Amino acid sequence: MNLLHRLRQWARTLKRDVVALSRSAQDPRVPWYAKVVAASVAAYALSPIDLIPDFIPVLGYLDDVILVPLGIALAICLIPPDVLEEHRRAASEGGGHQPRSWIGAAIIVTIWIAFVALSFAWIAQQGWSI
Repeated sequence: MNLLHRLRQWARTLKRDVVALSRSAQDPRVPWYAKVVAASVAAYALSPIDLIPDFIPVLGYLDDVILVPLGIALAICLIPPDVLEEHRRAASEGGGHQPRSWIGAAIIVTIWIAFVALSFAWIAQQGWSI
């Protein structure tokens, strides 16, 4: 198996797991803390907006390559294995539809707005002019 094929397979597995996490977050058999982690990871991964924009060299892909897989791994550890496997099968059979999380996008936009507002407040506190 060549590297490109393995990377594509890994990406498909991540995509399936994100959809499975999204489904698991709504399942009553999943503990509340696992639901919070699963919903947060799924919302961020499915969000059309990244916390670190991809146009920023190196850092832009940091969330896609490191943060999202780590979040998925944490959520998978918290969800009961039989429930997760059920949702993985359902996600695999779900077809090619790629869900989007507009709530995740709204949270990220809110974080960016708060960051900009805090930056301006800090600059004003320092007595600098813009």
